[in-house]
Amino acid sequence: MSELATFDDIEVTVADLVATVEIQRPPYNYFDYALIQQIADAFEALDDDPACRAIVLAAQGKAFCAGANFGDPNRSSDLGANHLYVEAVRLFRTKKPVVGAIHGAAVGGGLGLALVPDFRVACPETRFAANFTRLGFHPGFGLTYTLPRVIGENNAALMFYTSRRIKGEEAHAMGLADMLVPRDQVRAAALDLAREISQSSPLGVIETRATMRRGMADAVRAATDHELKIQNALRETADFQEGIKAMSERRVPNFIGA
Repeated sequence: MSELATFDDIEVTVADLVATVEIQRPPYNYFDYALIQQIADAFEALDDDPACRAIVLAAQGKAFCAGANFGDPNRSSDLGANHLYVEAVRLFRTKKPVVGAIHGAAVGGGLGLALVPDFRVACPETRFAANFTRLGFHPGFGLTYTLPRVIGENNAALMFYTSRRIKGEEAHAMGLADMLVPRDQVRAAALDLAREISQSSPLGVIETRATMRRGMADAVRAATDHELKIQNALRETADFQEGIKAMSERRVPNFIGA
């Protein structure tokens, strides 16, 4: 990328062999098709940029990514559409290592986005949540594949079944966060790790990463195909409507199993 591309919702900078891709939809950085497409476009461009050997994925505002904004009809219409997950799979096909600077909440699909990086730097205030079942829904963004791969089947099942929020310390203990630092040091620590990676042989890192992640993108694609099918079915249920309503009203949902 001889000239850095410009995007509507992210900013890309490169310095000292490390690129920073910053999500700029504060305060909560809700995701949609357009945002995931922009991040995928940036990652693919950085794959072709010899000035970049590692990437830090960061965000402005209070949250890293608080998931999908179901309460905004302008941004929720394409959330279940296949093309969003096609864009998500693109993120797993890129070549260069990614460090996630997870300074705040990573919820739902935002957790899925936080699982794209190879490593996650978090803080005690970070919150990870797979809150799909509390919405009467099913996990998406490939999380049924990526989350067990990182934290094991039982920990992933616990997060999926309960929809509980996992704080920074617990996330670090279960391996969901690779580093835990004070909140104001999250991005600096992520940059330091990316710079350390950039000092290794770029071809060696890329090829080693490709070996270790062999088949991952195809597995994520298979997972999203199934996730989308179930999500579309559950979207038609009364429980899904109750889950969304309860979330907007900040109360415990009253599910009926239908």
